[in-house]
Amino acid sequence: MTRTVVVLTAGLTVPSSTRMLGDQLADAVGAAVGARGEAVTFEHVEVRELAQDLASFMTSGGVATPRLTAVREQVSSADGLIAVTPVFSASFSGLFKMFIDALDRDALNAMPVLVAATAGSARHSLVLDHAMRPLFSHLLAVVLPTGVFAATEDFGDPRLEDRIHRAAAELANAVVAVGDQHVAGFAPDPSRRRRTSGNDLAPVGDFADLLRGHSG
Repeated sequence: MTRTVVVLTAGLTVPSSTRMLGDQLADAVGAAVGARGEAVTFEHVEVRELAQDLASFMTSGGVATPRLTAVREQVSSADGLIAVTPVFSASFSGLFKMFIDALDRDALNAMPVLVAATAGSARHSLVLDHAMRPLFSHLLAVVLPTGVFAATEDFGDPRLEDRIHRAAAELANAVVAVGDQHVAGFAPDPSRRRRTSGNDLAPVGDFADLLRGHSG
């Protein structure tokens, strides 16, 4: 069985350190899943490319464009998520939060999520615990114990590599456990609510029926 992991990155430049960290995490997860005799595919979502779609969604009362509709389905149907944001004003970026706000309330139920962030200074490292972890816990995701923060000077540091591989091993365990509840370290709750993308809207009744019985 091949698992699917979405790599969500919110870098604003090309190339970006945020995408670089996301790629390094994906490579490490792929190696860790492969070492367990399993297969995984990665689907990359660059939030920057959805900026206009997100602005339209926010200003139209929640009407998603076809491209945003497809990405919402992509995220909610994944087996795991790697979420990486640059740090702006000591928190996740506004564009990153817009994307999360565009997801359905039940899109991430019990989904294993590896949180990561990049910044120019190590002073922002607490963003993982003060912003990212509470955000995904609110959405009922399973936030993995190890988050990965990378300041500019951390790239190429063996200590960052060690943390990447530790977090990747945790996500690999969790992703494999999606189809096998006996894998150590992760046991999905069978009573959890079903994940939904929010794209399936309830049918709208006939307008004449809605007016029937009303006068004036």
